[in-house]
Amino acid sequence: MKISTKGRYALRLMLDLAINHTGSYIPLKTVAQRQNISDKYLEQIIHQLSKAGFVQSARGAQGGYRLARTPDEYTVGEILRTVEGSLAPVSCLDCKTPCDQFDSCITIGLYKKIQQAIDGVVDHTTLHDMISDYRAKHPQAENIKKRAKHLHFIEK
Repeated sequence: MKISTKGRYALRLMLDLAINHTGSYIPLKTVAQRQNISDKYLEQIIHQLSKAGFVQSARGAQGGYRLARTPDEYTVGEILRTVEGSLAPVSCLDCKTPCDQFDSCITIGLYKKIQQAIDGVVDHTTLHDMISDYRAKHPQAENIKKRAKHLHFIEK
């Protein structure tokens, strides 16, 4: 399984909104600048997240986006599936009509274990968990909100 740029950016967008979660709306352009991501690309992603009910939007001078729920109520899995679709390592695991070889497939057991491992991680990790993990690994980041202007989520 490989997470696309769209999936990684969606997660960074949601983390940025979570870190800066004050109840106020945050302009998408501000998130784009903080995360060094094209605002046009973020517009495509935020549309999907908004349609899924993950974010609320407001127009006007004080407009922008904010989380619809608290950071501990979002799992990485639901965010990734919203923009990526299935996270299955092989298509036959998420297909409504499996291939003719499904029942006798020698590799399907392995693929199911991989799927369970992926789901186990992404479905039990919240935005709050990710922020807490970051704080634990970077104690010098006493107040992550103050650092948010300069914080970019490093991807490998």
